[in-house]
Amino acid sequence: MNRIKQFLTLLLFVMCWLPLAAQSPSDTIPPKSQRVRIDNASSLEYQRRGNNTFQRLIGEVELSQDSIFMYCDSAIIENSTKVLALGDEVLIQQGDSLAAFADTLFYDGALKEAELIGNVILINGERKLFTKKLHYDLNTKIATYETPATITDGETQLSSKRGYYYTEQNDIFFKDSVIVINPDFQLRADTLKFNTTEQIATFLGPTVMRSDSSRVYCEDGFYDVENNLAEFRQNAQYSKGDQRATADVIRYDGENGIYTLDGDAEFYEGTRREATGDLIRYDQRNDITILEGNAYFRDSTQVITGESIRYDAKKKIYQTSGRSRIEDGPQILQADQVDYAEADSLGIASGNVIWQDTSANITIQCDTARYNQSTGFLKATGGIRGRPMLITLVDGDSLYMTADTLLSQRADTVANDSSRLLQVYYDVRIYKSDMQALCDSLSYSTVDSLFRMFHDPIIWAATSQFTADTIHMQLSNEQLDKIFLYNNSFILNSPDEIFFNQIKGRDIVAHFDSSELRKMDVLGNAQSVYYPLDDEGSYVGVNKTICSEMTMFFGNNTIEEILFITQLEGSLEPMAGTDHDALKLPGFNWQGSPPRPRSIDDLFGPSLRVVAQNQPASSTLRQPDRPRPDGTPPPDGPPAEQRRPKDQATRPKNE
Repeated sequence: MNRIKQFLTLLLFVMCWLPLAAQSPSDTIPPKSQRVRIDNASSLEYQRRGNNTFQRLIGEVELSQDSIFMYCDSAIIENSTKVLALGDEVLIQQGDSLAAFADTLFYDGALKEAELIGNVILINGERKLFTKKLHYDLNTKIATYETPATITDGETQLSSKRGYYYTEQNDIFFKDSVIVINPDFQLRADTLKFNTTEQIATFLGPTVMRSDSSRVYCEDGFYDVENNLAEFRQNAQYSKGDQRATADVIRYDGENGIYTLDGDAEFYEGTRREATGDLIRYDQRNDITILEGNAYFRDSTQVITGESIRYDAKKKIYQTSGRSRIEDGPQILQADQVDYAEADSLGIASGNVIWQDTSANITIQCDTARYNQSTGFLKATGGIRGRPMLITLVDGDSLYMTADTLLSQRADTVANDSSRLLQVYYDVRIYKSDMQALCDSLSYSTVDSLFRMFHDPIIWAATSQFTADTIHMQLSNEQLDKIFLYNNSFILNSPDEIFFNQIKGRDIVAHFDSSELRKMDVLGNAQSVYYPLDDEGSYVGVNKTICSEMTMFFGNNTIEEILFITQLEGSLEPMAGTDHDALKLPGFNWQGSPPRPRSIDDLFGPSLRVVAQNQPASSTLRQPDRPRPDGTPPPDGPPAEQRRPKDQATRPKNE
């Protein structure tokens, strides 16, 4: 059968080549460099047709030209340059490393080009190329195929419908329906370059790479098979299960198990998680994820942003750097750096920390905050001049509070409970435009909206000063409703800081409406020193009263009416000739500015109480640099008749 096949091929060769030879006679003998040498044959037949010669070789044919060698069962040679080789296994070999097998070989010695047909196998070192038809240029050492071909290189198999094999450079260009199969991955591409020496596949068009359940798409990039390195560019996309990722460049370091998304990096895990940044790096071996540059992370419970975010899944620790923001329900944390241990729900925020609870309308500013996410606990220290600050809303106006330490936690440990308990201690200072306060420590609960002040508390509201062993301040709908004074209660009121209305008792309850004092109940051992006014607003005398209880009614921050209850003892003395210092009740201690905070700046720096201790408690001297309660400048000196402005008060009804 093979003999018949060879005969038919020879016949076809003669029929095709002889007419062409007759039409193109050669008058010259080809140069030696173009001739094909006959090294061996069992038999040889020689024919001449016109100017063309034909040699027919049969049996163990061996041919050569320079470093090119050909082996076949039979061959026809035209003019010593063109060869038609046939046999069960036609072989052409160039040098020591490159060889090609085929059923049929057409070789042009003048051009040094070979056409291999039928069961073609090209061998270059350890690499093998399989196809049905192959063109090989022995000058350039470039093999070209236009029929489907497969190349095996170790454990890697590559195939395409068309391709170019640069054997000297060890580069193969695959075109049209490219498939790469490796134990670690599978790849499909439109165009691919593969360097067999460096084992690098370069993507030159749309490419899809699969490994296990993961998929990567790109239109440019490379894969280093030997070192297990890959870089995917241009519309780079990654998917695995419900995970999705995109970036300008996706890099993979298989040896170290590191994935990198570089440039407009985005990662999604269904609707559960989302991560974006200029760069995302995932260390699979250590299970560490790093987001760098405009980092953003979201899961079912929180949203985290920062310049960078680092998450260690093994240790369940995440760290942020740069200006960071964490949103967890109604709680918002901002800081220059955050370290958080997920297992313990413990975190440390440092550097310009701002913590907000939007449900409780509370903001804390500090330098360092330690918090427990599960319990809602937060401890704030440091800040402006070493003092953290709390801000909340009262009467539509901001209330500012500073101390050495601020504590915030859920009033109930039940998860998602929005109520909060605040504990503030050591040198507490409060400023609001219409109210200020000092104390050693304080607590506040959003459950009952009650401020509890301990250890020498003092409150200033307009022209009044409140002191007691303990003071409670009640809010209602974020407005000041009541002030409770317990034990050794003392209230001073003075629009001019010359003459002082005094109210003293065991306990006192002050009632407010729209931040203005409206009513006051003195309960137990009530004492008052009161300077009534006439219709012109002038002092008419001074009234000193002692009784069990009393109730006072206020308007425009002045006493309008007093109700005395049981055991009344009182006297009205004229202004002139009265020793007003002698009328000061035991415990009188008017404290002006300082220690009274007059601005937010007064909430920081050295203790205000140190200053207060240096001032005489009984001083009645006017502070000339301080404006009146209505904002007008004070007079140059005490007036002769101590007249108050008409718009400041009216004469009490029970004068």
